[in-house]
Amino acid sequence: MAAANLPPVNDLLDLPVIRSLMTERGRDVVRTWVRESFDELRQRVLLGDADGDRAGLLGRLASAVLHRAESDADVRLGRVINATGVVLHTSLGRAPLSDAAITAIADAAHASNLEVDLATGDRRYRGYQLQSAWQTLTGAEAALIVNNNAAATVLVLQALCQGREVVISRGQLIEIGGSFRLPEIFGLSGAILREVGTTNQTHLDDYVKAIGPNTAAILRVHPSNFRVEGFAATPEIDELARLAKQHGVLCIDDIGSGCVCDSTKLSLPAEPTFRDSLSSGADVVLGSGDKLLGGPQCGILLGRSDLIARVRHHPLARAVRVDKLTLAALSATLDSYLRGTAEQDIPVLRMLATSADELHARAERLREALVGTTSINATVASETAAVGGGSLPTAELPTVVFRLQSALHSAAELAQRLRCGTPRVFPRVQSDAVLLDLRSVLPHDDEDLTRAVRALEGP
Repeated sequence: MAAANLPPVNDLLDLPVIRSLMTERGRDVVRTWVRESFDELRQRVLLGDADGDRAGLLGRLASAVLHRAESDADVRLGRVINATGVVLHTSLGRAPLSDAAITAIADAAHASNLEVDLATGDRRYRGYQLQSAWQTLTGAEAALIVNNNAAATVLVLQALCQGREVVISRGQLIEIGGSFRLPEIFGLSGAILREVGTTNQTHLDDYVKAIGPNTAAILRVHPSNFRVEGFAATPEIDELARLAKQHGVLCIDDIGSGCVCDSTKLSLPAEPTFRDSLSSGADVVLGSGDKLLGGPQCGILLGRSDLIARVRHHPLARAVRVDKLTLAALSATLDSYLRGTAEQDIPVLRMLATSADELHARAERLREALVGTTSINATVASETAAVGGGSLPTAELPTVVFRLQSALHSAAELAQRLRCGTPRVFPRVQSDAVLLDLRSVLPHDDEDLTRAVRALEGP
């Protein structure tokens, strides 16, 4: 009898909440959710798992459609507040962009001078607008930007070293996740891997013995996502550059995190910079744009103009080139360095430089804002945070967290509610509690963070 109470599909489509949803999300999409919800409810009714009058079943159908809409929204790409404490969280998009970079993306979304010289009307190569900035900031003769540093590695090996040997320390045959292993990248590029030394000890003489008539380059890869400590040694880049020049081969340096500034000024361990590597004599230097540089995801190749030109004209370069939006964001990021305002403008640098005292002050303000507005138990505690994103692996940053616990919900349930709430907040779970780590939260997100905690109330 309950099957006869199933309402017509049109009754569901005529509900104001469903009509509003069709306007917001699209008629075809919502009709699909309606059909799926209707079929599911019909099966449950026939199996005796659901019952009710027509009005009750219509309400259940509407709720099912809205639930599908919410689930779809959860998987859509969009803003998330990173409250994990990991400043460069790969799964959450690594470096958040500066306001200037976001504005530049919006501006470049229109027609732009991507590959044209406005003064002459002549066609230019993509990214030519950034050459002066790279020269000023790093001393590089030329630059090429591709879609990420893994692509930069494959491209430079294929364009400059294909069919010839590249000498690298065995301790630098890295894996960075996502199936990126350097020996496999060599195989893909067509360059021949010649590893020397041991995992913890590689000496300059090891490189000397490996260089031969078929050697194209010496490659150094900075271990940006791990450290070997204790009885460990490897030649510095200036030593490798001198050796390469003595033997007429190239010196290629992958500095990893793409650092432009002196990281020790942020009370962090020293990281190699583009300028340091180039001034030490490296011919080509590679790095990431979305790590310590604090810009968009991209791979950066800097170095001698003749070598960069060869790489730029290689067929693979077109396959891994960046779009105008990435270039616009990168240009705005570099402008902050040129102005000397990077530590104020670029979110990553601001988060890394924030003192523990400032985090404590913010935490107390947030705690006071929550008093009397929620039954969630929120306490303030000191912790440590990581830089993340394959950068500064041994650096531990002092941080301050909100420790959330509830008598009604487990820590896993609270975390899921935060991730799928409005606004969406990604916390970490530790010792049966949810931690909201302020190290990776910018101050302008504090109000939204408070709102998200208040929204945890309810069944």
